[in-house]
Amino acid sequence: MSGSGHSASSPVFRLAQTVSPRPLPVPTDRPLRLAVLVSGGGTTLLNFVKERAAGRLPIDIPLVIASRPDCGGIQRAADAAIPCEVVARKAFPDVASFSAAIFAKLRALRIDLVALAGFLSLLEISEDFRDRVLNIHPSLIPAFSGHGFHGHHVHEAVIARGACVSGCTVHLADNEYDHGPILLQRVVPVLEDDTPDRLARRVFAAECEAYPEALRRIASGQLVVAGPRVIRKS
Repeated sequence: MSGSGHSASSPVFRLAQTVSPRPLPVPTDRPLRLAVLVSGGGTTLLNFVKERAAGRLPIDIPLVIASRPDCGGIQRAADAAIPCEVVARKAFPDVASFSAAIFAKLRALRIDLVALAGFLSLLEISEDFRDRVLNIHPSLIPAFSGHGFHGHHVHEAVIARGACVSGCTVHLADNEYDHGPILLQRVVPVLEDDTPDRLARRVFAAECEAYPEALRRIASGQLVVAGPRVIRKS
């Protein structure tokens, strides 16, 4: 919606009040114990496994959790000899009980960090896992994000809107879809003759770089949460 703008005193675009930065609550003296949550093919999990094997990612993966018994990520985990458990959303009466079951498993394995990797079920993040759950979204949040914007729905919407760029966003997850402090973003062009499939391939290539980079930054111990962003310590 267009309009005539706001006066200089308008609070609409005013920066958030200064808040005290808080460090991310993860260890820095050993590889991160990372749990990966999947609902689909597990290609992000495979990327993590490859990066770890190449010595470029300081993580261990003690557990993969799948939200569906038929998702391809289960086989990806088996191929990598990573334990995988299915916690099906439909087996629980509500989001709260579903989420509690997942976080109980994560606590039992002393998981440091959780990576949502195409995990399509809403998760209520326990307070003890605040700032310890990551998500990657295939657009530049806040554009083309929120409930219903996942997978090809995102790329179709980007092309239909005539956007010139798209990309991916790694952020700390909270209890809203595609919300929470942003760690990093990568931009890719949207070409004039793009299809959702072609755009999806370029965005996923950016994701394969961005998600491991976000994990490396966290493992460095140099990041703090400052309002809507995650930044390096001053």
